[in-house]
Amino acid sequence: METEVYPKVYLYRRIVQAKLFIDIHYADKIDVDNISDEAYFSKFHFIRLFKTIYGKTPHQYLKSVRIEKDQQILKKEGISVSEVCTAVGFDSFSSFSTLFKRMTGESPSAYSKRHMETKEKKDKKPLAFVASCYAYQHGWLENGNFEEVSK
Repeated sequence: METEVYPKVYLYRRIVQAKLFIDIHYADKIDVDNISDEAYFSKFHFIRLFKTIYGKTPHQYLKSVRIEKDQQILKKEGISVSEVCTAVGFDSFSSFSTLFKRMTGESPSAYSKRHMETKEKKDKKPLAFVASCYAYQHGWLENGNFEEVSK
């Protein structure tokens, strides 16, 4: 029984190793060939196993990691969308912008603008972003009227 379990565990470890490779090298020029080599699988066998385990192909996963990193970077001030595009490994700004919009529902510039506006609002009225019961419990409100906080 143990001999049957060991090969499966070994295969899973190799797939996880490839996923970690993507997580670390997402900004580099990597493709499915590089990733499958990292896991010591043939390209097509690797794609099948990866999709079975993670529900996405390695390329889809790489794109999702890059977009997640883009979102994190775009939340910061002073970083242009074109800088973000190249920082995470995209070559074409138009393909990056199209993919970003398809995956998030808004363009990179709209996403960045929305987060900057939210940050400005938080800086002006931080209590508006805290649950009134929590603020009241910690004595942050002089009176417990939520309407004063949310205005």
